[in-house]
Amino acid sequence: MARVAVIGGGISGLGTALMLGRRGHAVTLFEQDARQAGEDLNRDFFHWDRPRCPQAVQPHSLLAPVRTVLRAETPDVYADLLARGAREYHEFDWFGAHPPHQAGDEDLVTLRTRRIVLEAALTAAVRRERTVVVRGGRRVRGLLMREGRPARVTGVRVGAEAHRADLVVDASGRRSPVPGWLIAAGCRPPVVDSHRTGIAYLCRWYRLRAEGPRDPGRVKTGSAAPFALAGVFPSDNDTFAVSLVLSTGDPTRGALTDPAVFEAVARRFPATAAWLDLAPEPRSAVLPMAGLDNRWTGLADDEGPVVTGLVNAGDSLIHTNPTFGHGVALGLRAAQHLATHADRIAADPLRYHTWTAQALRPWFDAQVAADGADGQRLAESSPLSDRRAAARAACAFDDPVVMRARAQVRHLLRPAQDAYGTDEVERHVSAWLAAHPDFSPKHDGPTRDQWDALIPG
Repeated sequence: MARVAVIGGGISGLGTALMLGRRGHAVTLFEQDARQAGEDLNRDFFHWDRPRCPQAVQPHSLLAPVRTVLRAETPDVYADLLARGAREYHEFDWFGAHPPHQAGDEDLVTLRTRRIVLEAALTAAVRRERTVVVRGGRRVRGLLMREGRPARVTGVRVGAEAHRADLVVDASGRRSPVPGWLIAAGCRPPVVDSHRTGIAYLCRWYRLRAEGPRDPGRVKTGSAAPFALAGVFPSDNDTFAVSLVLSTGDPTRGALTDPAVFEAVARRFPATAAWLDLAPEPRSAVLPMAGLDNRWTGLADDEGPVVTGLVNAGDSLIHTNPTFGHGVALGLRAAQHLATHADRIAADPLRYHTWTAQALRPWFDAQVAADGADGQRLAESSPLSDRRAAARAACAFDDPVVMRARAQVRHLLRPAQDAYGTDEVERHVSAWLAAHPDFSPKHDGPTRDQWDALIPG
């Protein structure tokens, strides 16, 4: 069994430490923040300043791999997550009655919850795990290295302390200092592929009132204008978030941090208006997030691993713009693979780097392509032009066959070309178009003039 040091106590770090510990490895988790998610979810969520983790207060939809990994590896965490208020939503719930079951349909489930609920459930489980030691409030300052070609990481430095390990896992997030440490030590630089998104997010949290209406009815959770997107994220314990997405260059972005302006704009989109019409209680300010990129940081190149004894996971490895909600799902998949093959990876990290390139990299590339198209469309207020793609999107909410394909892509189960490229899906989309001969791609959100009229001069 290996001695493992995990740098970072976010979801990926917690999940990695827990799964490794339950396989008998001796794990030490280092987290520079002394505070951990606890029993008071609302206090932790709304009043914990976390500048190194700006996504913590943004809305999340936890996709199928999150549920699959937790149920397989840590069923107690999954049960705790549900007990704390997370809710399962199957993609076929949109139709009321589900269609005849096909293999894999059981995985098309979103967990509706705030990120803090999953953090709290993982934190509680890690505290119970005898093989895992958590060193909170202890910042890793560097790596212990042994010379070689390539060099080998043999542990971490925490203050004046040297902590030895057979394997170090960098789960310290998108601002990880580890690449800089490797370069300073004379290693070949990590392979970084970074793409600025040019997309900004603003969200506001609400709670349904106990005495008020509780269901908006059969309404989609997303709407669009040529220059902006709006969405609702139903969550745990009667909370939900309203989110607006627009170009970072949009001149009205700053005005939307005013709650009155934000809500007035959100009411021009059918998806968000339906939820705001329930007269919910606002629970937060308008929370912006920008400066986002899609970044892949590989610790291997054509010559092999740039260093041994070290691998990365979570946002340290693959950081993506949150539009598709890939981060937690890919982070826990990496954690599961690391825990399953830890001894082999400690001996030969190329096994892990090869797996990440095969299993995770395609989803990164898909995100980069989608964000490039979305960023350009939002910046240019481009109209929808692909009639068949728009029909496919609309058809999914009428036809379970097309909804299944949509859900398989959304939940990282099949690439788009495979899920949508079947004869069955093509037949159903063609039949839907034949039944809607006047269909043309259009947005359901406000025009630019309607939007600008709501922005103070």
